[in-house]
Amino acid sequence: MKQKYIVAGYVVDSKLPDLTQEDLVKLTHLNVAFGHVQNDEIRTDHMKHMDVLQSIKGEHPELNVILSVGGWSAGGFSEAAASEEGRSAMANSAVRVLTDYPFDGIDLDWEYPCYGEAGIQSSPDDKSNFTLLLKTMRDVLDRKGVQDGRHYLLTIAAGADQYYVDGTEMDQVQQYLDFVQVMTYDMRGGFQILTGHHTNLYTPSGDLFRISTESSINMFIRAGVPREKIVIGVAFYSRIWQQVPDINHGLHQMAGSTGGYGPDFTDLSANYINSNGYTRYWDEEAKAPYLFNGTSFISYDDEESLRHKCDYVKNNNLAGMMFWEYGCDKTHRLLDTMHKGL
Repeated sequence: MKQKYIVAGYVVDSKLPDLTQEDLVKLTHLNVAFGHVQNDEIRTDHMKHMDVLQSIKGEHPELNVILSVGGWSAGGFSEAAASEEGRSAMANSAVRVLTDYPFDGIDLDWEYPCYGEAGIQSSPDDKSNFTLLLKTMRDVLDRKGVQDGRHYLLTIAAGADQYYVDGTEMDQVQQYLDFVQVMTYDMRGGFQILTGHHTNLYTPSGDLFRISTESSINMFIRAGVPREKIVIGVAFYSRIWQQVPDINHGLHQMAGSTGGYGPDFTDLSANYINSNGYTRYWDEEAKAPYLFNGTSFISYDDEESLRHKCDYVKNNNLAGMMFWEYGCDKTHRLLDTMHKGL
């Protein structure tokens, strides 16, 4: 029976050789990160192990292998999208990528249209230019698809909060996309000293920020994205706060640090979960686990939270799930949970 739900995973190019045969059959889509935009063109010459793609596609022809372009602090998008020439150049460079490598499509991870927080160029015009860029790319990919007798995928990775919806025209953008991957992780952390969940399914009472996977998905649906095009994000890594008061097991407390990147799931399972002074707690309202040792608070995803996310996808007729990032879970348990759950 054909798999109905998307199970997509991001892998950074340096980890391509680590992909196991067992894991590749559990994925429907593999997002290879990251191509970059330079001088209005998608570049891949900095990427490692691209030769591995040929054997992956040869052994798993049904797997959709996609080049993900961008990432945090990767610019070039605003400049390319600003003119018809720039948009055409970027779209034509995408065709070159699909000709040179066995990719099945392109995923744009512009973080974020209209915002320069990541140290990249931005403009209020990004809002409408992003739509025009995706329309141009869709047209060019469709022309190549007609020549090749197939369909090439075009997807995006989208920020999970109101700012992203405000900086884009999602009701128009969605018509050019096969699906929208909402990054429902890092929903708090780098900018906040208030502890909490960074990839929770629901908003628990007592949470000032009121952000969750559910609230994010509802935001995108209200913005005009069909639910059957929405893919929710899962984190294979954690966020950690230091100098946290020993109140409420550290949850929803003002910490002495912002929530920086914490251990990945490989490290969490080996050294943190109910070990080395850390106790695992479960937030039944948020459907999210967390760790606390009296001073350090860690937010993460595990098998239990992923099972709830799988049920949420099925109960709400969403497209599926994706995760960041493959190299962060050498136990292979999280992908296995997603695969079984969907």
